[in-house]
Amino acid sequence: MSTELQTERQGDTLVMTLSGPATRNALSPQVYAAGVEILSMAESSPEVRAVVITGAGGHFCGGGDLQRLAHNRAHDLAAQAGNMDAFHQWIEALRAFPKPVIAAVEGVAAGGGVSVALACDLIVAGENSRFLTAYSKVALSPDGGASWHLARALGRSRALALLWLGDTQTAQQWAQYGLVHQIAPAGTVLDEALKLAARLGELAPDVLASIKELVNDASQPLRPHLDQEKHHFLINLSKPAAGQAMEAFLSGRQRKG
Repeated sequence: MSTELQTERQGDTLVMTLSGPATRNALSPQVYAAGVEILSMAESSPEVRAVVITGAGGHFCGGGDLQRLAHNRAHDLAAQAGNMDAFHQWIEALRAFPKPVIAAVEGVAAGGGVSVALACDLIVAGENSRFLTAYSKVALSPDGGASWHLARALGRSRALALLWLGDTQTAQQWAQYGLVHQIAPAGTVLDEALKLAARLGELAPDVLASIKELVNDASQPLRPHLDQEKHHFLINLSKPAAGQAMEAFLSGRQRKG
C-alpha cells in the first residue's frame, strides 16, 4: 500500500504523519498532493500556529519508491516528470508556508525524505536517527531541493562530498553541520518537536512569517534586503502585538529596576 499523509491536531500544532511503515514511509504522488492541500488549509486556519512532520513505525521517510521509479524509467518518463513536479510543489509549499514547520526525525531519513526534512524550518532528530543522501549509489542525482539546501547550508565542497559519496550521516554530525536544531532521546522526538512548536506558537504569527520570508530571501544583495527588512519592521511595529509586547517588557524591566 502507498504511504498516506495522516493529520491530527495537538493543541495549536498540526501534526502530519507519513504513514507507510512497510516501506519506511516511502514517498508517493498521493502524499505530495495531500501535503500541498493540507498546508493550504493550515495556512488559512488561525487555530494552527505551527506544523510538525513526522513518520510512523520508527522511521521518518525512506525516500522515493524505487519500484515505481524503475517502472517509470522503463515505461513512462512523462509520468515520472509529473510526479517530480508534484513533489517539488510540496517542497516549495513547505518553504513558503508562513508558519513554523518542524521535522521530527526518528530512525531513517533517506533520499527524498532528507529533502522533506531540509525543506522544514527546524529539525528535531533522535539520537539514533540516520540521514542518507545515497542517490549516487542507485545512479541518480538528487531531487526535492536536497542539493540546493545542502549547498546553501554547508558550502560547495561538503555538499558535493555528501551527495557524491552518499555516506550515512548521524544526527550528531548533522547537528555539527548546523542542519539539526535539537537532538532528543529515541522515542521522545515528536514530544520534543511539539514542545518547540508550542514555544513558537506563543510568538506573534506575523513576526514569525516576516522572519521566515526574510531568511528565505537572504541570498539577495544587501541593499534590497535592507529595504525588505524595513518594510516588514514597520508593518509589525504598527500592529497591536508589538505595542502589547513592548509595554509588557518595559513594565517588567521597570519592576526589576
